[in-house]
Amino acid sequence: MGGTHTGDDPAPPPTGPAELLIDFVNTLDVESAEDEIATPAGLAGWLAGRGLAPAGAPSGEADLGTAVALREGLREAMAAHHGPHDAELPDDLEDALAALPLRVVLTGPRPALVPLDAPGTAAGGLARIAASIMDSVAAGTWPRLKTCQVDDCRWAFLDTSKNRSRTWCSMKVCGNRAKTRAYRARRRAPG
Repeated sequence: MGGTHTGDDPAPPPTGPAELLIDFVNTLDVESAEDEIATPAGLAGWLAGRGLAPAGAPSGEADLGTAVALREGLREAMAAHHGPHDAELPDDLEDALAALPLRVVLTGPRPALVPLDAPGTAAGGLARIAASIMDSVAAGTWPRLKTCQVDDCRWAFLDTSKNRSRTWCSMKVCGNRAKTRAYRARRRAPG
């Protein structure tokens, strides 16, 4: 993670589905335009670094295109969590999910989305990220996954507020900037 929008606390390594989804969306720091998965090699390294694919797993341009579509679709879905909770999945996310080796399993305590056996591939690692969506839904964290509403930030975060109303990734950075801009706008307004 780069840039200034790292949230109020340092980000721990992904430990659960929500954290993995946040970490993946935040591979692009919108403010600095720093992209951890800008190349197939970058994607392969990122997946290997999180144990989603083995080191040296092949990754090509098609994998990179799917990864970017998945990431930006997730970012859009998380942004929609600020509004009504019946929003449809973004088209980019639907397309990325359709391109991944996934299947629905109806055995066990609840239906699950699981990666097909695609060991050692970037697509298999991306499928594990996609499967985390359903794991996050099951854990109750999916509607709490949001993006900062500041246009030049859009950093993903988990809204842990009681009433699920958190707007910014960080009150110290984006919240302060937004409140300062609003204050200055009020002071400039004729009155």
